[in-house]
Amino acid sequence: MLPPADSLAPEWLHVPEDANDLAPGVWPASAVRDDDGQLRIAGLGASELVRTHGSPLLVLDEDEVRSRARAFHDAFAAATAEHGTSARVYYAGKAFLSTAVARWVTEEGLNVDVCTRGELEVALAAGVEPSRIGFHGNNKSVSELERAVAVGVGTIIVDSVIEIERLGAITARTGARQNILIRVNSGVHAETHDFLATAHEDQKFGFAFPDAEAAVGRIREIEGLRLLGLHCHIGSQIFGVAGFRESASRLLELHERLRAGGELPLLNLGGGFGIAYTRLDDPTPISTLAAEIVDAVASGCAVRGIPLPELAFEPGRAIVGTAGVTLYEIGTTKDVALDAGVRRYVSVDGGMSDNARPALYGAQFSARLASRAGAGEPVLVRVVGKHCESGDIVVDHEYLPDDLTPGDLLAVPATGAYCASLSSNYNHVPRPAVVAVSGGASTVIVRAETIDDLLARDAGVTGIRTVDGGASGLAEGER
Repeated sequence: MLPPADSLAPEWLHVPEDANDLAPGVWPASAVRDDDGQLRIAGLGASELVRTHGSPLLVLDEDEVRSRARAFHDAFAAATAEHGTSARVYYAGKAFLSTAVARWVTEEGLNVDVCTRGELEVALAAGVEPSRIGFHGNNKSVSELERAVAVGVGTIIVDSVIEIERLGAITARTGARQNILIRVNSGVHAETHDFLATAHEDQKFGFAFPDAEAAVGRIREIEGLRLLGLHCHIGSQIFGVAGFRESASRLLELHERLRAGGELPLLNLGGGFGIAYTRLDDPTPISTLAAEIVDAVASGCAVRGIPLPELAFEPGRAIVGTAGVTLYEIGTTKDVALDAGVRRYVSVDGGMSDNARPALYGAQFSARLASRAGAGEPVLVRVVGKHCESGDIVVDHEYLPDDLTPGDLLAVPATGAYCASLSSNYNHVPRPAVVAVSGGASTVIVRAETIDDLLARDAGVTGIRTVDGGASGLAEGER
């Protein structure tokens, strides 16, 4: 029996009655334990998935993605219809984008947001209609803008005066007419349940209000640009609607003033809707978000005596985040004695190369044994990766059964967003596969990288010896 470690645990983390339970809302709806205690997602066992596709492995529940995309579409459609307008819902591709995911969300009625040439090409390769694509980014190059205009991207969200001039030159040269939104910094920065209002945010995105008015004046002088309206994004992992309500109120003041120079048929309030990473998190239901945000905008328009524009929203994490579960194999465990107790370090075969969020943001995640149910008492653990960094932490604090052992599979839920998209080859570790699961079947949607892939990019390598035998990049006998 280990010495008590309660003093090492954060206040929000409590010893669970069952260290094998799957917290509702943190896992995909299809995640269950079978009669043998193994985790199953969409009918497929964790052990089977790893045997087939290797480890680490990002498992993405297709039905979860589709149902969440459909829920956002339907909720905002219903909320805006009550007030006599309509909504465009864009999937924010930066959360995670592949051709498969782009097809899923567009088939469920969503548009797609991109913010680089690479993301644009993935969306186009998936068959997304260019008119259903929005193009973000604070530093779009001339070549990126030329490509966007040439293929007929539906909306470009401009972020600087330089970008306005670049687009003006491109449309003048090509004769194209491009729809644009102007990104505005509303001075509202939302963080979960709270928001801080400042006169001017010190950040790279958007125009401050006075600068936005000047920029709109310049846009309206350029024949090839059609200003649809304003755009604002107030943050990420937001719970509640207070920040959206305040931001919308400020945007409507500017919207009203700008209407004197011409109609603004669209108002885009961005995304940032939060999800549950731990059992403590309590995200606002989609239907509530939609109804309350749209009601707030409608009320603001009514007070000002102006028509309610078409609205747009950009969920990303809230669609794909909960659908993802990363499977790891436990390699080593180590008990470290500290003055306050004992912390057990559990090392897995991935880490910050496939989930950079804890290192970047101090993000919290959950974890559970996946290949079986543990029989031991709950013990406080820190799940860490294999990289040469002390900050290579996958799950900072979690209670797991104390009989976990090397070779067990560990599952980390809510990894569908900003894990694969932020992944790297740090320490020359190949990036894992992304596998879609649905109806008891699995399909590779992003193949695993191999050691050969890594060597192929090194221009100094000649006569490359093939070493790959699977997802780990090692021949079977070398594992």
